[in-house]
Amino acid sequence: MEITFGTVALVILIVALVFVFKTINVVPQQHAWVVERLGKYHATLAPGLNIVVPFVDRIAYKHVLKEIPLDVPSQVCITKDNTQLQVDGILYFQVTDPMRASYGSSNYIAAITQLAQTTLRSVIGRMELDKTFEERDHINTTVVNAIDESAANWGVKVLRYEIKDLTPPAEILHAMQAQITAERGKRALIAASEGRKQEQINIATGEREAAIARSEGEKQAAINRAQGEATAIVAIAEATANALRQVGSAIEQPGGGEAMNLKVAEQYVDAFRQLAKTNNTLIVPANLGDMSSLIATAMQVVKAPKSPLVKGT
Repeated sequence: MEITFGTVALVILIVALVFVFKTINVVPQQHAWVVERLGKYHATLAPGLNIVVPFVDRIAYKHVLKEIPLDVPSQVCITKDNTQLQVDGILYFQVTDPMRASYGSSNYIAAITQLAQTTLRSVIGRMELDKTFEERDHINTTVVNAIDESAANWGVKVLRYEIKDLTPPAEILHAMQAQITAERGKRALIAASEGRKQEQINIATGEREAAIARSEGEKQAAINRAQGEATAIVAIAEATANALRQVGSAIEQPGGGEAMNLKVAEQYVDAFRQLAKTNNTLIVPANLGDMSSLIATAMQVVKAPKSPLVKGT
């Protein structure tokens, strides 16, 4: 069978295309390809266009440099107080050295997963059940530090670890629920007692302030009454003094003495008349039959020496 020129050209073209495809490699962003030359590590191809020697170099490993979430399978851990706890979490890591990730471990993902589980069991085994719920951040940090120290030899950086769920046995859940209910009831009783206490304090404070206000009012009222009575006494005294002054002045006027004598005589007689009306015992002067002598007696009172008050006026 004859081989034509066209057939040869076609074969050469196919070989050339294969050669080109083997030579030119385009690496995507956030990826890294490890190249082996004759079975030995040669280079790490960065993102972009890369040229390798066909049939001599080969792409042995391809790594993603993005942050990768890794689901850590659920496992049973035993706490310090011998309580079984179902724990599962998620681990975030990133390939930082493609060469170490290719040759440092046969399967760095499985190694990270197993190390995360063993470290988690160790950390929880040193803690009591109640502390495991309170110290999640401490557990996460301890697991990350323990894994990251070993993963450095695998070209992997462990970024963080998060516990997704902590599930104790059903009996423990019931006991915890009962404890929570009791604590809430206790807090409710304390809050109610504090409210009653505050109410009593407010009532006592209000009564004390009201009593103080009443006493202050009574004090001020007493002061006001005393001041009013004092003012009234002064006013009466001043009025009496003015009246005495006016009487004294009237007596000194012409005919004032006679008018004064007549007024005194009238009051003297009227006094005996009133006394007779208000008493069962009748008191009469000895000379009641002689009216002129009665009036003369009254006039003698007027003619008595004037008091210093009258003279003063």
